[in-house]
Amino acid sequence: MRALAPSLTRITIAAAVGAALHIGQGNQEIVDQRAVDFSRAVMNQMEIDGEVICCEGPKDNAPAFTRREKVGIRRGPKLEFVIDPVDGTTATAKGRKDAISALACAPISCLKVLPDDGYYFKLATGSEAKGKISLDMPIEEVVRTVAASKGKLLENFTVIMLERERHQDLLEKLRKLGGRIILIPDGDIAASVVTCLPETGIDLLLGAGAGPEATIAATAVKCLGGTMLVKVWRGKKDDPNRMKRLETEGVEIERVYTQDDLAWGDQIVFAASGVTKGELLDGVKFIANGAMVHSICARLPSGTLEKSATILRFKRHPVYDRLV
Repeated sequence: MRALAPSLTRITIAAAVGAALHIGQGNQEIVDQRAVDFSRAVMNQMEIDGEVICCEGPKDNAPAFTRREKVGIRRGPKLEFVIDPVDGTTATAKGRKDAISALACAPISCLKVLPDDGYYFKLATGSEAKGKISLDMPIEEVVRTVAASKGKLLENFTVIMLERERHQDLLEKLRKLGGRIILIPDGDIAASVVTCLPETGIDLLLGAGAGPEATIAATAVKCLGGTMLVKVWRGKKDDPNRMKRLETEGVEIERVYTQDDLAWGDQIVFAASGVTKGELLDGVKFIANGAMVHSICARLPSGTLEKSATILRFKRHPVYDRLV
């Protein structure tokens, strides 16, 4: 995986460029479609025998890779992918911040994906609080424990979360504690990752989001030595048959899944590229006949985190020359 890891950012770079061509145009479908088209073109040139086991999008009838879609030239290492070509499709279509393209990659049968059926409560933070927190604790205790582990006063402690109606009760509790809160319109993958990077100043992700993104985020958090906890969220507007459906699909509805449950082993890679400017990555910048794209890649067993700025030249490029 070490030799392969740097090339995986080619996939997210392609998706980011495809999506960024349509920033602010108000068309979510074309944002997703172009991101899928560009990333698929790159993947199918790679010397891998790959399979996309899950891609965000089908639940909303959005363009996506098909489930179990084969990718690569069918020679090379056998790999599986969970990919979100655009985490932040709405943000991209509206020209807002915090959209990225992201993926998790591992050998076959190492990534567990929770069904894209309703929401899951997620907690993510850095290595400092590992083994000290649980989802059985009151949220106030979780915040105080993580803050103490990081050596921060509550007034200097920052929580990031999706701005959603379902989070109103949680938001009120957090505000009473007196810490700082960043509300984002989309993108809880990037929000999970930044909690593991001290230079961002963001300490804790909380809130309910979709299942496929949890696997991608858990892969990143594990590579960075952090903690992620995920559990089935019971919303007030839940379909009464949802729990039965989840159990049928093998979900233990009372279980708290960790980063180790969602991303098994020590041969895993996370890659992401910025679409629009955000807390984790800068957005795509188009230049004459090309683009500049900012990316990160984290991998195990080394725990290496690589940050890169790629300058693409579209003319005569085997992918971009025919797609842009």
